[in-house]
Amino acid sequence: MHKLLEGKRAVITGASRGLGPVIAEAMWEQGATLLLVARSTEPLNQLRLRLEENARLDQSVSIFAADLADEASPKKIFDEARSLWPSIDVLVNNAGIIGPMGMVADNDWPSWREALQVNLLAPAELCHLSIKWMRETITEGSIINLSGGGAASPRPNFSAYGTSKAGLVRFSETVASEVKSLGIRVNCIAPGPMNTEMLQETLRAGPEAVGSDEHRKIVKFVNGGAVDPRTAADLAVYLASSNSGGITGRLVSAVWDPWKRLADYAQDIQGSDIYTLRRILPEERGKAWAND
Repeated sequence: MHKLLEGKRAVITGASRGLGPVIAEAMWEQGATLLLVARSTEPLNQLRLRLEENARLDQSVSIFAADLADEASPKKIFDEARSLWPSIDVLVNNAGIIGPMGMVADNDWPSWREALQVNLLAPAELCHLSIKWMRETITEGSIINLSGGGAASPRPNFSAYGTSKAGLVRFSETVASEVKSLGIRVNCIAPGPMNTEMLQETLRAGPEAVGSDEHRKIVKFVNGGAVDPRTAADLAVYLASSNSGGITGRLVSAVWDPWKRLADYAQDIQGSDIYTLRRILPEERGKAWAND
């Protein structure tokens, strides 16, 4: 049976917890060879052993410890990948941290800057290195960046997280236009609220830090309203595969968007602002305001 990612090589960051290992398992099931990256190798070793129980002859899984808060990490990750493979097909920027919570005036500023490094600057550099390699080897490829709450609308008390994720989405849209002619696709996934350690971290912060309305939402998600991470993982597989050909520069919701059929409407989507960060102004009112 043909696998969607058969023969493809994928780097996945943040692979040790939350959505990361679920994406790794989903891509492994579809035939991908993997380089899994996280801050600690211990959980990665456990994941590798689990995956290798069902390995195909043409598959391998490697692990690499790197902390994206360290500015030197992106280059180290790609030095490792280049030592393993002749080319790369897929990059999944999944690693992320929530950063300081609460009013921006009360945030610890080094922690605020660290969230920008982990959530935006490191993924951007990994995209940069991935695209350079794909261009060198004339390899078509797919880059998938994980978005999150606060990217598409304001999320009070999460300014570092929201700023970094919104920046990553606009970065992805911009770069997608630059590399489209190379056959490289760049998309973002909005996975929805998953009951991961990050959600638990916001719950522990309490309503004083995150706001009473936000805290009530989090409690609801934790008590049974959270999204199954496999939904976002399956979307990642789809975006990494040739089945999503023509889809690039998009922010796709794993929960709300009909992503399994997106490629059927690729031409219409690419000529529009659908699934992008955009500024909307009613046409007639906008004309009136412009003439005031």
